[in-house]
Amino acid sequence: MAIKIEKKIKGYNVVKPEAKAAPAAAPEKAKAAEPRQAEVIQMHESLERPEQLIGSTFKIKSPLFEHALYVTINDIVLNAGTPHEQRRPFEIFINSKNMDHFQWIVALTRILSAVFRKGGDVTFIVEELKAVFDPRGGYFKAGGVYMPSIVAEIGGVIEQHMKNIGLIHDPEMSDSQRALIAEKRAAYEAAGAKKNSEVSPSSPAGAGEGGDATESNGSFPPGATLCHKCNTQALVLMDGCQTCLNCGYSKCG
Repeated sequence: MAIKIEKKIKGYNVVKPEAKAAPAAAPEKAKAAEPRQAEVIQMHESLERPEQLIGSTFKIKSPLFEHALYVTINDIVLNAGTPHEQRRPFEIFINSKNMDHFQWIVALTRILSAVFRKGGDVTFIVEELKAVFDPRGGYFKAGGVYMPSIVAEIGGVIEQHMKNIGLIHDPEMSDSQRALIAEKRAAYEAAGAKKNSEVSPSSPAGAGEGGDATESNGSFPPGATLCHKCNTQALVLMDGCQTCLNCGYSKCG
């Protein structure tokens, strides 16, 4: 197609094929020079509550409450019937005859149930609850286990349930460590028996040292103190070292 030039030509330039591709590549190059933004990918799976759930109920008897607390944790079974079948906590309920703390108990159970249903790693709940301390002071459970608050004991119940369903695994004690703890305990009890034999049974001091301590620390030797690692009243002094007869913790000096 012929083009008629009506104006006077003042200059000219030969356009090569490479020059035609340059303007098209320029916008792409400018776009590549811009900082890349993170691409947000949202994943969501709608999970409705089944008609039937399996669970466990735990009883908490605390000296802070007149009536016992009953904690029920229900689980949902994921990938049922497959090699990847797994139980996960889905909801929690706490019931008691004591209505003094009804509001915070309902609030706690609703928040915990929401966290369970959110998914992901929910084991952090245990440490958060066990770190709650009552300003009035804690109490000892049967066996000499110290509980800093009723909320901490609820956290202990959730931890036990997660262990039962395989969500939390305790580091197993080696046979040599178990044997060492048994040896230390036998040596401490033998030393205590020798010392008690030197004290008259009718002595008021000897009677006082035996009875109260045995009731407070359960199956551990009288005179044992609280271990800061396992919160059990099983820490004894042997050969200048503080040794726990429950978890094996030891500190010298």
